[in-house]
Amino acid sequence: MQISKRLQAVSDMVTSCDCLADVGTDHGYIPISLVRRGIAARAVAMDVNQGPLNRAKENIEANGLSERIETRLSDGLSALAPGEAQTIVIAGMGGPLAVEILRKGSRVLKECQSLVLQPQSEIWNVRRYLDENGWRIQREAMVQEEGKRYTVILAVPGQKEGLDETQLLYGPRLLEQKDPLLHRFLEEEKEKLGRLLEGMPKEGSERTNARRKELLHLLERNEGARKRMEREEEKRRN
Repeated sequence: MQISKRLQAVSDMVTSCDCLADVGTDHGYIPISLVRRGIAARAVAMDVNQGPLNRAKENIEANGLSERIETRLSDGLSALAPGEAQTIVIAGMGGPLAVEILRKGSRVLKECQSLVLQPQSEIWNVRRYLDENGWRIQREAMVQEEGKRYTVILAVPGQKEGLDETQLLYGPRLLEQKDPLLHRFLEEEKEKLGRLLEGMPKEGSERTNARRKELLHLLERNEGARKRMEREEEKRRN
């Protein structure tokens, strides 16, 4: 079974565990891949809708893993018992929904050893939740597939780092490792913001002036991220 680059990046972030829980499993590709590779001894594939869960069950049976991967109809983490899974995967959904699932499942998270998250939007929101609720971002990775970029986060229990705006938006570990895809994204964002500013009148309505101020702030934030990556590169050289 071959999986997409996005799902492969999620799977690669999972460390060895006895039991993995995959929230919003869809086709069940992540638990199938991890159990087949021996990274997870067993898994629980969960979804809020019966249709995706049926597809996952078919794929699990086709791969001969029915005894090691259980499917459960579950709204978020509601069908998972505390301590049942050492690693929880939440991938392929919006950041606000991922945060809501984590909040509602706080009882389960207390006995979890690691979270692997791949938000489709508002990644800063997910990073902020982790930082404020006893989780440290240990690793981050970016992948590009069919013209889209995806970020995967591995979080483990830890003390609050106090992430600043730049770290929340672009990723503390991605900035530290000077991730090439992030670097490319920052360059593209800089050019886009520059073009938008050039196309705006220097003086205009209150709404236009507010938009100009917003673009200047975004450009300043972008520059701060690029400078931070440059400092990290200098540290490596020294």
